[in-house]
Amino acid sequence: MKISIAYINDVHGYLEPHQEIFFEGGEKKVAVAGGYSRIYSLVQEIRSKNPNTLVFDGGDTFHGTLPLIDSKGEAIIPILNKIGFQAMVGHWDFAYGPSQLKKLESLLNHPVLGINVYNNDGSLFLDPYIVLEIENIKVAVIGVCSNIIDKTMPKQFGEGLLVTDGINELPGAIESVRSLGADIVFLLSHNGYPQDIDMLGQIPGIDVCLSAHTHNRLYEATIINETILIQCGCHGSFVGHLDLEINDGKIQDFNYKLLAVDNTVPLDGGMDLLIDQVMKPYQALNEVVGRTRMLLDRYNTLESPMDELLLRSLQDASGSEIAFSNGWRYGAPIPAGPITKGDLYNMVPMNPVVSTVDLTGGEIFKMLEENLERTFCIDPMKQMGGYVKRCWNIHVYMRIENPKGHRIQQIFIGDQPLEPEKLYKAAFITSQGVAEGLGCNRQDLTVKAVDAVIAYLKKNADFDLIKLSSFSLV
Repeated sequence: MKISIAYINDVHGYLEPHQEIFFEGGEKKVAVAGGYSRIYSLVQEIRSKNPNTLVFDGGDTFHGTLPLIDSKGEAIIPILNKIGFQAMVGHWDFAYGPSQLKKLESLLNHPVLGINVYNNDGSLFLDPYIVLEIENIKVAVIGVCSNIIDKTMPKQFGEGLLVTDGINELPGAIESVRSLGADIVFLLSHNGYPQDIDMLGQIPGIDVCLSAHTHNRLYEATIINETILIQCGCHGSFVGHLDLEINDGKIQDFNYKLLAVDNTVPLDGGMDLLIDQVMKPYQALNEVVGRTRMLLDRYNTLESPMDELLLRSLQDASGSEIAFSNGWRYGAPIPAGPITKGDLYNMVPMNPVVSTVDLTGGEIFKMLEENLERTFCIDPMKQMGGYVKRCWNIHVYMRIENPKGHRIQQIFIGDQPLEPEKLYKAAFITSQGVAEGLGCNRQDLTVKAVDAVIAYLKKNADFDLIKLSSFSLV
């Protein structure tokens, strides 16, 4: 028999089609992609060819665009229920607090799974797995939520929870589902591609891993021991289609395609109606608030043009010497031309207040070393990115291959070497920009991030890069 899988991950709340980057040779090309209407059409096409189709969501679903943040994730519920998923896991889905995630789950027609998320009393916060029966085949799905929920995310994400990486729990979960008669075992994981490879290399017994978090576009499945691993980009721009040929309760062969959700995919009228209902109050997001002379995107590990616009705006709003923000991966690209208010909310959907803090040179050095370790740690299970922290008016010379605490060779603030004892005024947004407990004279300004960018664009009508790179590999 054949079982088909339709899989999406890290959509980040992008209900509608949006701009997306596609790589062609050495260039980045921008085209419209994504949107749940076309995702649904692709899922229905896969179902039409095989009634034995399962659909999964890798998480980062309830957060990332203004309508979802305003509704604490609830606006997307009818859309997800129409698609008809079997299960999902989470990361940014915890953004509104654990109790709101449980409310969202109660409204869904499918469960949120996690073998690695615990209440304070040691009980599991989520169901660890489900077992589905397709004809005479039992398929188990084990869930792993992002291991950084209670570590590097704002404190409300993991309030009252303890989150592990799932390594210790996974063997027992595999044993449990096998004892329930599971023939095929799926791992639905939001730990990340490097983390999943590491985990699967240590723990046998998983047939298919549906990976998420790190936004990898896998055009071919990765095979780890005997496990088939796929991951499907971000923003809903791709759907993973995996066909499994099963005989005697085992996978005998498979076929995998990464499907672009582009304008060759038809829209679905019923889904369009649901999306239009959500977006109707948000027509003001179409207002043009500035222009850019170049493509603004975040598809770079060390720095990005989109974040340069954000950081220059924070610096301008605060009068600070330097600026920091987290290395967020989400945020649809903005082509050269008009910038809308919606583009800015996609860049920083939670629209936090701009904050300032005085940091010593020593604190800046330590903070950046810690961030580089969290991004490039040789042990995948200790990687806790995002991309590298975004910096402005700072230049770091580093050796990426050096061990923990020894990557940075030298730091300059502007044209001057960093002085360990000197205080530097920094602008930032959220605790992911500058962690709580660092620095002194921490203040929240009255201006929020989106308004700061709009004000900056009014002063700088056609934004272009100054091209002061923040990190150099030496």
